[in-house]
Amino acid sequence: MDEGGTPLLPDSLVYQIFLSLGPADVLAAGLVCRQWQAVSRDEFLWREQFYRYYQVARDVPRHPAAMSWYEEFQRLYDTVPCVEVQTLREHTDQVLHLSFSHSGYQFASCSKDCTVKIWSNDLTISLLHSADMRPYNWSYTQFSQFNKDDSLLLASGVFLGPHNSSSGEIAVISLGACGARGGAALLGPGARRPPGTCPRPQDVESENVNVVKRLFKIQNLNASTVRTVMVADCSRFDSPDLLLEAGDPATSPCRIFDLGSDNEEVVAGPAPAHAKEGLRHFLDRVLEGRAQPQLSERMLETKVAELLAQGHTKPPERSATGAKSKYLIFTTGCLTYSPHQIGIKQILPHQMTTAGPVLGEGRGSDAFFDALDHVIDIHGHIIGMGLSPDNRYLYVNSRAWPNGAVVADPMQPPPIAEEIDLLVFDLKTMREVRRALRAHRAYTPNDECFFIFLDVSRDFVASGAEDRHGYIWDRHYNICLARLRHEDVVNSVVFSPQEQELLLTASDDATIKAWRSPRTMRVLQAPRPRPRTFFSWLASQRR
Repeated sequence: MDEGGTPLLPDSLVYQIFLSLGPADVLAAGLVCRQWQAVSRDEFLWREQFYRYYQVARDVPRHPAAMSWYEEFQRLYDTVPCVEVQTLREHTDQVLHLSFSHSGYQFASCSKDCTVKIWSNDLTISLLHSADMRPYNWSYTQFSQFNKDDSLLLASGVFLGPHNSSSGEIAVISLGACGARGGAALLGPGARRPPGTCPRPQDVESENVNVVKRLFKIQNLNASTVRTVMVADCSRFDSPDLLLEAGDPATSPCRIFDLGSDNEEVVAGPAPAHAKEGLRHFLDRVLEGRAQPQLSERMLETKVAELLAQGHTKPPERSATGAKSKYLIFTTGCLTYSPHQIGIKQILPHQMTTAGPVLGEGRGSDAFFDALDHVIDIHGHIIGMGLSPDNRYLYVNSRAWPNGAVVADPMQPPPIAEEIDLLVFDLKTMREVRRALRAHRAYTPNDECFFIFLDVSRDFVASGAEDRHGYIWDRHYNICLARLRHEDVVNSVVFSPQEQELLLTASDDATIKAWRSPRTMRVLQAPRPRPRTFFSWLASQRR
């Protein structure tokens, strides 16, 4: 620009120069003068930057909820939890699973060291409680889940019986229900009542009586593994009035990008508090009293029953259309022992209670097993599943079989691919809607292939991998955004339900790592202004 303020170069030429620069250089050049600043925010410029930097196919449109290409670039670059902020080493063996409380204030971890640990999720994560399950003949703990109000924690593990037999068992931990300040109390694993613990939540003393009634009996063909049991509430999609449309992006910052509807925003929960009033203020409110009220035995019984019937999913709010489409979802297989199919069974409202008929009373005398409503064949080994926060989409990690593979022997499944495919199914139509790019590889053979947990937030999908990394994808563009390094296999990843920009990973290296987004790190590291006292304000008024 010359001394008179007239630009020396036309905007079109500056635009062509900026096209040859990278995103960081474009932003730096925009600080030179007003003309360059205006060109550096050009929509066509940032569209080119976006497609080139993220290597997105040109036929993929900008997300309908995005206001501009510049903001969309900023979202993917600045809000992905890829900065390691803390490593937790309190476990002494492989960490298998992580789960957040619904409030996001706590999380639990399960490990082969046979403990369930409960952590406080503050600015610095700290250990609150550790429950050792070895006194109850457990071999290891493998899964945990909080109930709706975060007063109870369900934990499942492997129980070692007589003659080296093993079976699955469930324990329920009361968080603060027995008066231990900041602690937890074990209500009991399975049907047994450990000595010295709180009363177990049922009125019978027989070890053979279940806390809740049995729901279905599913046939297990060819020793296939029935696991990863979860419940999806798709009732909000039953009504034509609730079909999803792209809404006003300014109505809520907590939009589900794959769907973009006002209805989903309500189901997904309130917008993260730090988006409105700053992360520090949000976390300051977290530190305000978190003691759980004392619960009566009847209230504990009700809560435990709800927790055991809840399934492995984040429960959405109840839909006004009723509970017509609640689905029990799990892995299975009719051809071989490796889990290669997804079984789906519809759950009716009256079946989700502890009252009513027991297993088998609603089934004909000639039908010993319950029939499945839907079966989705993956044609490969399923190694991970997860639900979108709105429960409409099912994400599946799979290692494919060769094309045209035929299973002649149930104990000899076809060889599986090293590449892991991420498949997405719409539970409204029961059809595959997209297949993400293969972003990582696996190395274990058929008979050693194990399960890796994945998690889905409103914008991103995260999964562990055998190559010692966790991976994060964008749900709309199907692109890999981050690789999170560990020293061994990453078994579990989980987003905070209240703060998408916080992610936890668990690994066979016996560590848990916390990851935050670059934007969150800038907020945390920014100096906090000192509050002015009343006397300093009064003194300034007298001047």
